[in-house]
Amino acid sequence: MELIIIGIILIVLALFGAPLFTLIGGLALYLFTSSGGEAKFVIAELTRLADFPSLIAIPLFTFAGYLLAESKAPQRLVNLSQALVGSFPGGLAVVALLSCAVFTAFTGASGVTIVALGGLLFPILLKEGYPEKFSLGLLTTSGSLGLLFPPSLPIILYGLVAQISINQLFIAGLVPGTILIILLAAYSITISMRSKISKIPFAWKNVISTTKASAWELPLPVIVIGGIYGGIFTATEAAAVTAFYVLIVEVFIYKDIKLFGDVPRVMQKSMLLVGAIFVVLGTALGLTNYFIDAQIPERLFEWIRQFIDNKYTFLVLLNCVLLVVNMIEIFSAIIIVVPLIIPIANQYGVDPIHLGIIFLLNLEIGYMLPPLGLNLFIGSLRFERPMSTMYRVTIPFMLILLALLLIVTYYPLLSLWLVNSLGVQ
Repeated sequence: MELIIIGIILIVLALFGAPLFTLIGGLALYLFTSSGGEAKFVIAELTRLADFPSLIAIPLFTFAGYLLAESKAPQRLVNLSQALVGSFPGGLAVVALLSCAVFTAFTGASGVTIVALGGLLFPILLKEGYPEKFSLGLLTTSGSLGLLFPPSLPIILYGLVAQISINQLFIAGLVPGTILIILLAAYSITISMRSKISKIPFAWKNVISTTKASAWELPLPVIVIGGIYGGIFTATEAAAVTAFYVLIVEVFIYKDIKLFGDVPRVMQKSMLLVGAIFVVLGTALGLTNYFIDAQIPERLFEWIRQFIDNKYTFLVLLNCVLLVVNMIEIFSAIIIVVPLIIPIANQYGVDPIHLGIIFLLNLEIGYMLPPLGLNLFIGSLRFERPMSTMYRVTIPFMLILLALLLIVTYYPLLSLWLVNSLGVQ
């Protein structure tokens, strides 16, 4: 009864806008003291964050992503993609998919992608004759497409919380992420052909001019992905290289960002997000300590095993739970839920890397799942459409994502084949 009251109090405080870290930290302190433990273990976790060598990747990649968002990189990326594939059926829709996926991978935030690229691409799609409902659904969905591609911030955070190889997670997400884009591109091409969208004439001069305009930004994915997969540097070192490279390119070469006027503002803006993540992560690790000491995962496993006796049924239940949980703020979902589900999944023989891809794909779907999906709210505000409209326009795209989730869940090799082939640790 006491725990129920505490739970109600926490929910009420959350509804009134109490910071998440205070709720998590307060709950951890209460649970430790009420069970006869010492509250200092919660505070100790905040200092233990400094022992995570991969933690530095989060602020560096975040800073690089925010620099790209503040520059004219989104416009250059769209122009280049349009010049390359705009002449194909559904070319502009494919441009939107590719641009948003790359942009989200570097910024780590679907909201930034929808605001930055959505506002740019939506009028272009309508001008070319794409149906409004399709265009709204495409851009709202595309906001979270890059979560499975390096250097996605959710992948890094998941690896830290789960204490598994971030490099392996980067590789594991490549095949499912690529298949997802192919499926969405096929659907977009079908809509384009039905709507009889005129193609953009291909011109080598446009390809050459847009390539020249993006010449300094094009190597960025190659540097990050090739460097990590080629064993040249780790994910943490890749973050440092990326941040330095983006700073030089956007400030001194393109001069989209002013060194003294814009860089401090971008640093402040990006580090507010990083600081929020770190504080929540520290308090959540304290709560996780209590879960481990009290053997909560083991108790949950024993309770679940009374009703579920095989891995495949467990995965069905897991996906249902994650789809609901992942409608909340993405980083909170990773920090709070992952420590609970990993020990239980291990008991059922689910590979932790495979589990990570399932979790991240659920995040993508949760972003646009009614009624609380974050992409729906952001899309509603950005495109000035009612929420009821956003619910309807995302249904076809959500069905495609759910189909891929089903395949990824029950065909682990889709996530693990490349990891096993390359032998990356």
